[in-house]
Formats: sequence, C-alpha cells, structure tokens
Amino acid sequence: MGFIDSIHTRERESLSGYAFLTENTKGRDFPMNTPPDGIRTEFQRDRDRIIHSKSFRRLMHKTQVFLDPEGDHYRTRLTHTLEVTQIGRTLARALRLNEDLTEAACLGHDLGHTPFGHAGEKVLNRLYHEGFRHNEQSLRTVEKLEKNFSGLNLTREVRDAILCHTGGVPAPTLEGRVVRFADRIAYINHDIDDAIRAKVLKPGDLPRELTDILGETQSGRINAMVNAVITESEGVNDIKMRGDIYEAMEKLRAFLFINVYDNNTAKSEEKKAESMLGQLYGHFVKNPGLLPPEYETVINGEGAERAACDYIAGMTDRYCISEYCRIFVPKTWKEG
Repeated sequence: MGFIDSIHTRERESLSGYAFLTENTKGRDFPMNTPPDGIRTEFQRDRDRIIHSKSFRRLMHKTQVFLDPEGDHYRTRLTHTLEVTQIGRTLARALRLNEDLTEAACLGHDLGHTPFGHAGEKVLNRLYHEGFRHNEQSLRTVEKLEKNFSGLNLTREVRDAILCHTGGVPAPTLEGRVVRFADRIAYINHDIDDAIRAKVLKPGDLPRELTDILGETQSGRINAMVNAVITESEGVNDIKMRGDIYEAMEKLRAFLFINVYDNNTAKSEEKKAESMLGQLYGHFVKNPGLLPPEYETVINGEGAERAACDYIAGMTDRYCISEYCRIFVPKTWKEG
C-alpha cells in the first residue's frame, strides 16, 4: 500500500461519516502539470498551490478594517486569513472532518479581496455593471487569474468552499460550511481587538448582555463560539451554531457595524480610498491599452470593465496608491 493509499484508509477509518473523503474528490478541470509526488493528498496540493501563489502573498499588504494604521499590530487580510484557517482546522478536527480540505479553502477564501478592504469592494460593486463580490473574485482568481491567467487548477471541492464562504448558498461539503463560520468567528473577534487598539472602542463599550453570554475576552468569545459550533454540529449532516450563541454573535456583529465598520474615526480615510479606486477604474476602462499586456486576453474576451476590475482587485493598498500617484499626481519638473 502506498503512502497516499494509507492516508485514504485512515480517512475512511477515522473521519466522521459526514466528512468528505479525499479519494472522492471530483478532481480538477485540467490534468496537473506535475505528477503526484506520492506524499501529499490532492487537498494538500491545493493548499500548497494557494500558499505559493502571488495573490496569497499580496494579502499581507491589503487592509482588513483600518486603512494605513499607525502601528504594527493591526490585522491585515493575510493575518485574518491565518486566523480563519486556525479556527477552521480546530472545528474540522473536533468534528472529525477533512482538515486538509478545510485548510485549503480557508487559505484561499479571500484571495480576490480588493485593496482597502470592503471599501474597495463597495466601489467596484457600484461601478462594474455586473456587480462585484469578493467571494466570486476569489474563485475567479484561482480559476483564471493566477499563474499568468492559467489559474491554480484547484479541486472542485476547494473552489466550491471558496465561493460559498459568504452569500446565500451553503457549500456542498461540511468542510466548506466550516469556512463560513470560521471566517465570521475570526473577523468579529479580531476586529473588536483592533478597534480597542485603535481606541475606537473601549473594552467596556461591548454590550453587557452580549459579553455575559459570549465572554469578556477575545479568547473567551472565540472559545464560546467554536464550542457552540462543535456541540450543535456533532453527529449531524450540517454545520450550525447553538441558537443563543448565534443570536449573541449576530448582535455583536451588528454592534460592530454601527460602532466600528461605519464609525467616522475608523473610516475617516475611506472616502479618499473610494475616490482613488473610482478614478483608477474609470481611467482603465477608458484606456484599456494602458493595462498590463497580460490583460489583453480579458479585454478581448470579457471587456475593458472586467479587465479593470481584475487589475484593481489584485492590487495591494500601497500599489494602488502608487498607481494613482503615477497616473494622476503631477511629477516635479526639473530643468534640463
């Protein structure tokens, strides 16, 4: 028996009857360029392809909530992704689900996110005639844009989980549904931590009726939410959270929208970012020939608006600012 076969055997023997077995994958759209190495399962190969992608590396310079914060300890889109992955693996292990599938999907779930967080997503959604949603762009990134527009050629199950981590349609696998909960648990709690660090919130500002249920500390709240998913989902063919904890979590999320996500202090620079992105989008739609040459295929096949969306969504915050300055800010004239 080979090493991969032994892993498949262990999965059959140890995972829940509701887990997705790696040997049952629907596979990839195209044959892999390199043969199996005999060590990694298909979902482990997906994980590695995501980690080594350019779009994954760019996450370190993309905003989570606070634009260009003065301090080294605020979350970025990359650290958010790592926290989601940690929670996702914890849930998958406790529920005896496929950790490799869960991990790969968590690592890839935000690859299509815009610069400047949801401010960038909002601008592109308003301007692009087909709308823009970051989960769909994440799927597009792994299917089409990565590796010089050949895509990462991931398995169907990982792609489904990436697409369904937000929105109205649940993922077909329980591992994909874990990603949705892991994402929400992660961002609610780390956004509170960042908001307190930024002095947008004080610890005592959190509603007492919610902290009495969820806990006073970040770790306590994460533990309460994770345990509420485990106890409610164990032994059933779905991923759910215990009702009282879920209700408190959603109320806490609503509190964050009012006091953090839409807070004037936290969002004081967002209008500038939105204006910058809007001007860049209009510029490239009117002048698609100024996009990098590799976008010619997208321009010819799907139009200048789609190509402008892809280019801007792939930017980091700092590259977006650099491009804006290059195009719109006059350079200092020097006498020859």
